[in-house]
Amino acid sequence: MQFGVRQIARFYEMRDVFPSVLGMGSETSLIVMICIELICSAFIMFGFLTRLMIIPPFLAMILAEYHLLHDYVGEAPYLLDWQQQGYLPIMFLGIYFFLMLVGPGKISVDYFLSLHIIHTENKSESELEEV
Repeated sequence: MQFGVRQIARFYEMRDVFPSVLGMGSETSLIVMICIELICSAFIMFGFLTRLMIIPPFLAMILAEYHLLHDYVGEAPYLLDWQQQGYLPIMFLGIYFFLMLVGPGKISVDYFLSLHIIHTENKSESELEEV
């Protein structure tokens, strides 16, 4: 989420230098990325529709990594050092993949909604733990 806030703060500086992706202009790509980073991150933090909200940033990080590696034509990507931006999308891909596997957890909106639905249908909480 901090990247989205940082991009909003520096929007006028970044709108011309942000890479254009999928046929969108650089400003449109920046707006889409800000929306993905803010909205999806908020949903993931609250644990609401977690696995569904991981898909857009996961795809955005794949595109970012492709774009970063595509800029280094003629150079081997393994020559990048840890100071450069090439490893940041890889790190986020790992985090998103882990969250996709484990889900939102017990302190989440999804879990509390599931408990509410189970209690309104007069079922026990052990059915939720079986899932």
